Amino acid sequence: MQPTDPTPEPDRARSRRAARYLSRRERFLRLLALFALLYAFLVAVDALGTGIGGLGADATDQLFRGIDRPLVGLFVGILATVLAQSSSVTTATVVGMVGTGVIGVGDAVFVVMGANVGTTITNTLASVGSIRRSEEFRRAFTGATMHDVFNLASVAVLAPLEVATGILSRTAVVLSGPFGDIATGEFRSPAKALVAGATGALEGAAVALAGETALASILLILAAVGLIFGTLFGITRTMRAVIAGPAERSLNAVLGRAGVLGIIVGAVLTVSVQSSSIATSLLIPMIAAGVLSLDNAYPITLGANLGTTITALLAALAVDRIEGLQIAIVHLLFNLGGLAIFYPVPWLRRLPLRLARRLGALAVRRRVAVIVYIMLGFYAVPLVGILLLR
Repeated sequence: MQPTDPTPEPDRARSRRAARYLSRRERFLRLLALFALLYAFLVAVDALGTGIGGLGADATDQLFRGIDRPLVGLFVGILATVLAQSSSVTTATVVGMVGTGVIGVGDAVFVVMGANVGTTITNTLASVGSIRRSEEFRRAFTGATMHDVFNLASVAVLAPLEVATGILSRTAVVLSGPFGDIATGEFRSPAKALVAGATGALEGAAVALAGETALASILLILAAVGLIFGTLFGITRTMRAVIAGPAERSLNAVLGRAGVLGIIVGAVLTVSVQSSSIATSLLIPMIAAGVLSLDNAYPITLGANLGTTITALLAALAVDRIEGLQIAIVHLLFNLGGLAIFYPVPWLRRLPLRLARRLGALAVRRRVAVIVYIMLGFYAVPLVGILLLR
């Protein structure tokens, strides 16, 4: 005989209502925290530009020497993203620097491309967790490297096209026209006035510590970069907590389907958690277990590429010059361009999958090749390339 619950029905009803109330209150508090983190993120981007501008033209010329060469910019984007483990940090930082005129839009295009390549290391590292189980590892590594191959293929097509025609940067200039004055660089940012006071407070603190010297600008830059890291980490965790249930339901809903629906789900999921690495890394265990096929995971990955561009667009709200918005638009155009080139044509769409399957088969036969692939492709080649080409 089951014991009866001694709690009267009205009390149980009140308890359930209280639980719902606490859940809603917690969600409300998380949303407040999210707005606070977004504000701090915009302050950090603004402060970064102020700090770099304070170093003077000579210092910044030395710091970014050689970045006007496409390969150097590409390698800088890869290495910076690998070290930060976040393309969002890299692109937000680039937007801040372009928005103060430290880097030109044309030069920063290739850094943004490199950031798209560098972010794929997270998937590749996630796949290594299955390395002792051959069949699971083959599927996981193939699922991870299809992201690598797609982004590298996009760079291989769009980087030479940008060098020859400037199509991405020119298009971004045209699209940014309604938001400012292209001739003067004036940008009518809706958020600039809101963050000016907080940025001034950070700058004042740096001057109080170091005086009116270059050290104050360096302290401000370090504080801004640290704040960008911290706020993006906080935004990601908060958003994941708020939308964890809906995100899982969206992924489950798209299982067994492919195409445009997968791209939309990947983009929405990435915008929601503010991290393409999280969105795509969620797929790797599912691919490894055979729950999600490569063909169905592929469009979700491409959608994640689109979704991650939201961070740069948000960062552009806090910059001084319209060029910051232009490089954020370039980021979006690059990912849209890759999708438009490779996805509509069936044989081109399957190309990254075919190459990734070959890499997966090689990884199972020669597991040491995985370590070589990671160390060479994401660390050694970009670092040596920067040192030699600068």
